[in-house]
Amino acid sequence: MNEKKLVIPEVIIGLGNPEKKYEQTRHNIGFEVVDFLADKWGGSLQKNTKFNALFCEVVTPNRQKIKLVKPLTYMNKSGQSVRAVLDWYKLTRESILVVYDDMDLEFGRIRLRLSGSAGGHNGMKSIISHVGGQDFPRFRIGIGKSGHKDATIGHVLGKFSAEERKEMNSLMLLVYDAIASSLTDGVEKTMSLYNKKSII
Repeated sequence: MNEKKLVIPEVIIGLGNPEKKYEQTRHNIGFEVVDFLADKWGGSLQKNTKFNALFCEVVTPNRQKIKLVKPLTYMNKSGQSVRAVLDWYKLTRESILVVYDDMDLEFGRIRLRLSGSAGGHNGMKSIISHVGGQDFPRFRIGIGKSGHKDATIGHVLGKFSAEERKEMNSLMLLVYDAIASSLTDGVEKTMSLYNKKSII
């Protein structure tokens, strides 16, 4: 009987844009998650010119070595950093977990997947192109839709509302628990445990 391979991330990549004006915007939720993980796991993100990213290696409470990455390439070239990390450490694309914003999910909802399309997300398009396939784990965090189609860019690049910001710590703790679960039980089991969860 063929047992399914346990998919456990080794590299966690948060997507975002590097300038100060993008801090705490919806599109930068991936950056916030990586900052939260670094803080929890005692890591200090430093600029790494090889990867064109903020980068650190941490050891989790379960003694797993995890690489944390925040590409400094701007969103639509995120794949360059990801490719550089994979090449340097001789890792496959299945070893990454990409964390990013998703307008198709309400704020407070999360979704883990083992593979899938970019779904219109430019950061994911770049990564899929650079790693040569879309069969790698990803973690989508809901940011909700804008009220009007023409306001989409402003919504994505805008800051979270005061109400959403109040819920951010709860959201980060939920995300943290899901990622910690994926590191011990694998992505697939974590999907069944966490994909229906929400802080709202």
